[in-house]
Amino acid sequence: MSQPKYLLKSGGLSHGKQTAQMLVEIEEILIAEKPDAVLVYGDTNSTLSGALAASKIHIPIIHVEAGLRSFNKKMPEEINRVLTDYMSTVLLCPSDAAIENLSNENITNNR
Repeated sequence: MSQPKYLLKSGGLSHGKQTAQMLVEIEEILIAEKPDAVLVYGDTNSTLSGALAASKIHIPIIHVEAGLRSFNKKMPEEINRVLTDYMSTVLLCPSDAAIENLSNENITNNR
C-alpha cells in the first residue's frame, strides 16, 4: 500500500488551533495540486478546514453526508457540518431527512 502524499500533524490541538493549522496547510496543498474539486466527508475539523480552504480559492466543494443535523449547536461537529453545507457546490445527502434539512435552511436543490 502506498503512503499518503501529505500528512497534516494537527492532532491534539484545540478546535481553533487545529482548524487554523489545517486551513493553512490544506490551502498550500490545493494551490500546489490544482484539483478540479475538493471532496470532504462528514463533520470533522478537517472537513471544515478543507471546505474553507477550497472556497477561499474558488475550488468547487463536494460534501458527502450533507444535510445531516443534530440541531445541537453546542456540538462542534454540528457547526462544521452546517458551515460546510453552505460552502459546498455539490451536496451528497444520505437520506430524505437530510434533503429536507437543507431545504428548511434555504439551501437550494440545484446543488
